[in-house]
Amino acid sequence: MTLVEGYEELDLALRAGVRPRELYFCPALTGDSDPRNVLDRAAERGAALFSLSRQAFDKAAYREGPDGWLAVVPDIETDLSRIKVDDRSLFLVCESVEKPGNLGSMLRTADAAGVTAVISANPVTDWGNPNVIRASKGTVFAVPIASADSEEVMHWLAEHSVKVVATTPDTDVLMADVDMSGATAILVGSEKYGLSDQWLAGSHTKAKIPMFGQVDSLNVAVSAALFTYEAVRQRMADGHR
Repeated sequence: MTLVEGYEELDLALRAGVRPRELYFCPALTGDSDPRNVLDRAAERGAALFSLSRQAFDKAAYREGPDGWLAVVPDIETDLSRIKVDDRSLFLVCESVEKPGNLGSMLRTADAAGVTAVISANPVTDWGNPNVIRASKGTVFAVPIASADSEEVMHWLAEHSVKVVATTPDTDVLMADVDMSGATAILVGSEKYGLSDQWLAGSHTKAKIPMFGQVDSLNVAVSAALFTYEAVRQRMADGHR
């Protein structure tokens, strides 16, 4: 089980088909505002509803400035075998990314860009972490996700003939010069170390973002967004998304 806090996040989870087990709400915070009928939709899916006082909800909530909505939901499925692949698939593979905020931001980018799936290789942060859910604005329930060790992810990508593009500043190849119009996996590494030698050696090509200042790298979520939208640009240019 995991927690979903926040009205927008809960609404998106419900739209994605999640069936909450329990829903806690605080009338002192929510008032009569439920324009998307979250209470009714949760109850229809079998959720037990609990009305809490402000004091009780403040104890139950895990974030500052709660809006009065908190649900207990089944944990998120992360089996790699569930992910479907075709010749236009676009994957974002995150190796050992630690910060929930970065994982959440990448999920929001993946949702906006129509990424096929986000895969966590050698995960150190769980997809069900409430802060991942919060940072993703609930898109963790809308975007297909998976977790596996690097060996399994590498084998799965090779088995499905997916082109593997490693993001690294240690190359002369710019991201715009790499063809990402076919089935492609964009690799990003941990905040501190970047991609491991295992992934750098196992990729088909390495590419970088043009950098003109003093630093040689960007935040991992920003880098992932730039590479992802370069792939989207290429696909739109040839008449596909």
